[in-house]
Order: sequence, then structure tokens, then C-alpha cells
Amino acid sequence: TKDKLVSSEVRPVVENIVNDKLAQWLEEHPQDARKIVGKVVEAASAREAARKARELTRRKGALDISSLPGKLADCQERDASKAELFIVEGDSAGGSAKQGRERGFQAILPLRGKILNVERARFDKMLSSQEIGTLITAMGTGIGRDDFNIEKARYHKIIIMTDADVDGAHIRTLLLTFFYRQMPELIERGYLYIAQPPLYRAKRGNSVQYLKGDREMEQYLTAQGTEEAVLTLTGGVQVAGPDLVRVVELARKAKSLLEPLSLKLPISVLEQATLAGALNPALLDDDAKRLEAAETLATHLDSLEEDYDRGWHGEAPQDEIVLWRMLRGVEQRHVIDGNILRSVEARALAGILGELRELFEKGAEFVAKDKSWKINGPVDLVNAVMEFGRRGISVQRYKGLGEMNPDQLWETTLDPNVRSLLQVKVNHADEAEEVFSTLMGDVVEPRRDFIQSNALKVANLDV
Repeated sequence: TKDKLVSSEVRPVVENIVNDKLAQWLEEHPQDARKIVGKVVEAASAREAARKARELTRRKGALDISSLPGKLADCQERDASKAELFIVEGDSAGGSAKQGRERGFQAILPLRGKILNVERARFDKMLSSQEIGTLITAMGTGIGRDDFNIEKARYHKIIIMTDADVDGAHIRTLLLTFFYRQMPELIERGYLYIAQPPLYRAKRGNSVQYLKGDREMEQYLTAQGTEEAVLTLTGGVQVAGPDLVRVVELARKAKSLLEPLSLKLPISVLEQATLAGALNPALLDDDAKRLEAAETLATHLDSLEEDYDRGWHGEAPQDEIVLWRMLRGVEQRHVIDGNILRSVEARALAGILGELRELFEKGAEFVAKDKSWKINGPVDLVNAVMEFGRRGISVQRYKGLGEMNPDQLWETTLDPNVRSLLQVKVNHADEAEEVFSTLMGDVVEPRRDFIQSNALKVANLDV
């Protein structure tokens, strides 16, 4: 009934006999031998992973900093509920953050490059990653089913701070995957946040404004571009002030709906198609109305051309609107197919068609100070307002956090009184599980299907 043979007289004899017979059996059963060896290697890997996990969590107390990673610029605060950890992309941004932070309660941990995708990696391989090890040690919670302890968390506010570009989004996704898979309790307790650093710095005179993204930039330029400006509609009606801002917001909405469709057709054609009522899913069920819309659109396009460039024709074959003209012996042709007419964007544009027609169908004029623009549609108005709004404004686009000075980083992203943070929450566990498995997992087919299904919805493609 003994677990281990300890007799020095018997053990050598038993070991030799077992060794000979076991070797013979393994040679005679190679498939079983491979399975046994695989189990042995797997068990060894698990033991090694457990050992590394214990090493990463071995820390005597909050005041013992000897085992903290060298990259970590720790804070003075020892009350975890008041301490913050910023996980920063890149050493250059980490340097600016270390200089600009409030040392009392803000710690900075710069990470170099993209961390391991833990969705695909074995536990032992994950723990072998230097960046992952640094992250685990800085957290203080440990890792793994047996060693993780949320009560040992050294910070109750962990803030992911990456650049506002595609690489930054990728690094942020890898970090979210790590926390979701290996430290879900941090998310459940509301400890995990995403910083919102600005993408733009706009300066006009002595006034400086930081703007998070393209949408905020457009809103800022809209406010600047509608000051002392008037939109005169056909018939002499003038729109200015808050009413003009509302009209520009409607035009921006229309432009944002037209832009995804402009991958297939020029946006100027789509703009006039909208005003002509030719971007309406209902036309698919009525050949006569579709032909009428095609002819109306051809008339709209001719009205924008010089006399010698006119000659657009509209036709309505099965489920399509076809526009064509002969220009200097060369045929120009545009096809609005069933996919465009059935699109979500076409349905949304049909919903605001009445307002757009009232404003733009017969043209308008935008006047700002000493300059005027002819307006043939919502896209023209947005472009004119943006052009005027940029006058006298110096715009700096930050390619990365490292381009900011320490004081700028404090003013925009670190200062608790003015910064903007997004708290990470998992409201629907099943959906979150599916998203992480599909986009970050080993199986290629679901990811390919997801990309193909959503390809036309991409607004920011970095190639």
C-alpha cells in the first residue's frame, strides 16, 4: 500500500525490471507511447506554468518594492482604492506620462509593442512573455485559478492608454482580451478603464482646444464655420445662427450616410440621387417610379453641368437605375444597383428626404464674411462650412501619445478633473464570449465571415 519504494536493497532490482518491461511495452505500442509522452510533457508544462505564476505573485506586502518590475513608475499612495495605474503604449509616451503624472496616486507602466494574444496562447507560453509577466507583477493579484486574489490588487483604477490610431486600437484589444480571459474579476468590480486621449489640438489666437476624434473636430469646425455665416435658400429665405447649425448637423448626417456608398459611386452622383428620390428601397417594387426617378436624376445631373457637358440619360432595367452620357466620344456610366437601394444607408436617407429636398433641391448659397459658395446638396454645405471653419485655425493631429508634452498629457488625459474615461463593463457575457472567440481565437473561418459581412461598414481602414 506504499506510494513510494524506499528500500535501498529492493529498489534497484525493481527499477531495472520495470524499466526493461516498460521500454519493451512502449516500443511495441508506439501510439500509446506518444499519448503517454504527451501527457508527461503537458503535466511538466503545467507545473512550470504554476511555478512561474507563484513567482510572479511572490510579494511580501504593499511596501515591498524590490520585486516590482523596473519599468513601473509606482505611486506613493498605498491605499489601493485611491491608486491609479496607467498602462501606456510605448516607452516614449511612458516617459511623457511619468513626467506629467501626479506622483501621489498615479503609477505608469509603459509596454513595448503588442502583447501576446492570450486567446490563442497556452498558459505556460503566456507566462513566458516578458510584457505579460510585467503586467501581472504590477497588478499584484497573481494569476491562475489557484493563485489569483482580487483583494491583493494594488490599484482599483487600471487605465489602458493607447494611441488614437489603428495600432493603438489593436494593442487595446489585446489588453482587453488578457483582462477578460485571465482577470475577469477586475472588470466585474469596475476597476478597468480606457483613456480617451485627444486626436487633435486646435488653436485659434490664444484659445486652445483638444478634440478626441473626427466627430468632435467636425463639431468644433461647425461651430466656427457657422459664425457670421448665412445660408440663403431659393426664394430668399435666410438661415443663420442656431438654425444654421441644425441644418449643418442634418447635412453632416446625410454625408455620413453617403460616404459608405461612395465606395461604389461618386459621392456627387449619390448626393443628387438622394435629392431626386432615386435612393429609395421602395423603387425596387415599382418599375414606373424607378424610371421616373432615373429621369429626374439625369435632369439634376445636367443642371450641374455646363451646356456643352450635358446629355445625361436615365434608365431603369431590372432592380437598377442606370445613368449614362457620351462626353467627347467616351461613354460615362453609373449604376445604382439593388444592393445600394436595399442598403441601410438608403433607408435612412429616405427617412430624411423631405427635409433635404426642402433645403437643397433647388440649390442654395452659403455666405461667410467676404466669400460665398454655391450649394447643390448637403455634401457641398458640409464642405463649405468646414473650409470656412478652418480659417485662422492651426490644427495639430497627434500620431501618438509620445508627441504630447508632459503638461499637455496632464491637461488632456491624466488630470482627474478634466479627463474622459470609459469604464469597461460586460453587460452580456454570451455576446462578449462570442466576440472574443470570433475575432481573437484560433479558428479562421468565423473571423473571415465576420470581416466579409462587415467590410463595407469600415470607416477607418489602415493599409
